[in-house]
Amino acid sequence: MTTQTEIIDSSLDLAGKVVLVTGATRGLGLAIARKLCASGCEVLLNYANDDNAAEEAVRALTGLGGKIDVVKADIGRPDEIDRLLDEITRTHGRLDVLVHNASLFHPMPSGKPSAGLCEEDRAVALGPLLHGVERLAAMLPDGSGRIIAISSSGARQVVPGYVSLGMAKAALESLVRYLAVEFAPRGITVNTISAGKLDKGTGSDPGGMATRIVARTPGGRLTGVDDVADVAALLCRKEAGWIHGQVIVVDGGLGLTA
Repeated sequence: MTTQTEIIDSSLDLAGKVVLVTGATRGLGLAIARKLCASGCEVLLNYANDDNAAEEAVRALTGLGGKIDVVKADIGRPDEIDRLLDEITRTHGRLDVLVHNASLFHPMPSGKPSAGLCEEDRAVALGPLLHGVERLAAMLPDGSGRIIAISSSGARQVVPGYVSLGMAKAALESLVRYLAVEFAPRGITVNTISAGKLDKGTGSDPGGMATRIVARTPGGRLTGVDDVADVAALLCRKEAGWIHGQVIVVDGGLGLTA
């Protein structure tokens, strides 16, 4: 499934780059894919299960300027990661950018965690960077390759019910630092974007938490998916080539007031 159109936003100078976005068919992943597709990238939309969502994502991105492919794989499984990277190597021969956005979240109390569910969340959070790192090292180009991992404030701050994914994201941020040092001599950057509380629209704040967060945020609103997507695109630019192993917080200044 491939589509292409002719209107390309050249302002980011990303045209022609092959980009894999994990968890790309909805929410934040779709917003990141949209931004990079509009910048002329060939975006590979990874998803695990929902074929209908994948078809809808392709329709949503058609007409933005880049090429679009879908690549189905459960990145919580090492064999599926191998198959995914095999397919990209066969069909495209290279990968310029990996944006690892996919996550799995099982809410649970910190005092009564489920070890099995914690492991499932960890497997998805670390999957491509842990099990796929040797393959990525061979696929990413020297001097311009990019790995961008999406994290959240729960990796560093205690969020009720978030212990499983919080631990997984904290491990992801640590792994990014190690990989940044490993890849920096080749001019490949590895960084993290930590997103603040995302705006999920009207009706998604039954307990009033989002309202309280807005009141504490200097920017005066929740973080939008496009806010995060914009930073992901900026990290892909050649001007971002000297940023290695950083956690870039996108939260409207909320973390400054906590």
